[in-house]
Amino acid sequence: MPRTGTADPTGLHRVLDRPLVLPQAAQRLDTGADLWPDEVRIRVEKLNLDAASFRQLERTHAVDGRPDGDAVRAAVLAIVAERGKMQNPETGSGGMLIGVVEEVGPGSTLGLDVGDRVATLVSLTLTPLVIEDALATWDGLGEQVPCDGYAVLFGRSIAARLPADLAPDLALSVMDVCGAPALTSRVVAEYVERGSRPVVAVVGGAGKSGSLSLAAARRAGARTTIGVVPHDAEAALLAAAGLADEVVIADARDPLALRGAVAGAGGPADVTVVCVDVPGCEGGAVLATAEGGTVIFFSMATSFAAAALGAEGLAADVRMLVGNGYVPGHAEHALALLREDVGVRSLFERRLQHA
Repeated sequence: MPRTGTADPTGLHRVLDRPLVLPQAAQRLDTGADLWPDEVRIRVEKLNLDAASFRQLERTHAVDGRPDGDAVRAAVLAIVAERGKMQNPETGSGGMLIGVVEEVGPGSTLGLDVGDRVATLVSLTLTPLVIEDALATWDGLGEQVPCDGYAVLFGRSIAARLPADLAPDLALSVMDVCGAPALTSRVVAEYVERGSRPVVAVVGGAGKSGSLSLAAARRAGARTTIGVVPHDAEAALLAAAGLADEVVIADARDPLALRGAVAGAGGPADVTVVCVDVPGCEGGAVLATAEGGTVIFFSMATSFAAAALGAEGLAADVRMLVGNGYVPGHAEHALALLREDVGVRSLFERRLQHA
């Protein structure tokens, strides 16, 4: 039955906390299946957990150094049952989902129809979610989570129809990180418009957001692209993909090693993009960036206090941007990079094959 009363397009009407906070900051959301007029209900097919969240769950629920999939699955179920959304209490991050639209409120402005297969482009940390199959078909060992349940989108949510020419798992992987290449492209284009082709270093260049960011930087006019990876295996993958002019190996948690690796490859970087899913990379990113340069933090493992105070302590004049996951047209931009860049596609397809 449709609900009566006033719904806020931000989802405030679903927040059970008092005093009232926005859905992302809430401890508990109303997950009732009945919709307010501007809402949409999605029958969930698969969740895509944020990389930082999934790595934290793996580390926490490990036996003799090996992830315990049953324990990881139980932890996800417990989080969703307690909070009414998927928001890892340690990392604060969630992920996104794909599914099929099963009901559209009469006042919805999202442009979706019943039966549309969509990916949500808003975080699971603010999306009311109910899991109805106990994640019985998920082994707990991969970021993509087969799921039967439902989720609710608000009036101000974002969703995109899945493209017919791409496998759903591939499209989901791209849309999960589509904010990164869009913002990278925007920042690089700002430099180019001012008459300067920047050196761009992407930390975590062989990952999903990293590979797309390298491709976006090159397309937007970067003079040199530097891909930073943690070990030889990823260096070989990134070099074979041809996405970076220079590929270097460094532990991003070691500030001096990261600075030295980027400097040796043609840096310091005018733009440094941090895409790794481990904490402790803030200082190295600042040191690897030229005075007056820009650092973009896309990792949910970032400590923004450490970034700001670290830059202050280093007397580093750098602009620091938080990648918030949304730039207009970001999904279309990322999907175009996947379709048109063989290197990007090869890395994504390989990741899915080994998931």
